[in-house]
Amino acid sequence: MGNCLFSQGADDLSLLNESEGGSLPGEPPPPYQVRTQSVPVYHPTPGESRLVSQLTEEEQVRIAQRIGLIQHLPRGIFNPGSDPSEKKVKECVICMMDFEYGDPIRFLPCLHIYHLDCIDPWLMRSFTCPSCMEPVDAALLATYETN
Repeated sequence: MGNCLFSQGADDLSLLNESEGGSLPGEPPPPYQVRTQSVPVYHPTPGESRLVSQLTEEEQVRIAQRIGLIQHLPRGIFNPGSDPSEKKVKECVICMMDFEYGDPIRFLPCLHIYHLDCIDPWLMRSFTCPSCMEPVDAALLATYETN
């Protein structure tokens, strides 16, 4: 049998003291470091991405309008229902993960649903449904005209 639980040179405390960012016993801890926030990246046109500081005023207005339209799309919480025979959507086609009870979702005008955290960034890049490729803004504006 061996001494697999005992190492030949280092104990747990010495390993902790030698780790990055740690301090030796008796020394003060390393100074607090403020993390800088990254500048958001936006997609003014499909296939193009730029930092927010590099956008023109016109592009900033279009992105603000797009954010406003996205916020008008209905949201909900995924509830699969109690009847197992119901043919409900089981997975988000963007992340390919199954919906779980209580997941925040967003409904598109074409009646497809996606995880909220998946579809919002998608719509910032392309304002079309990832499943049926129907333009979301045209369908959304048509619902305003009927009201």
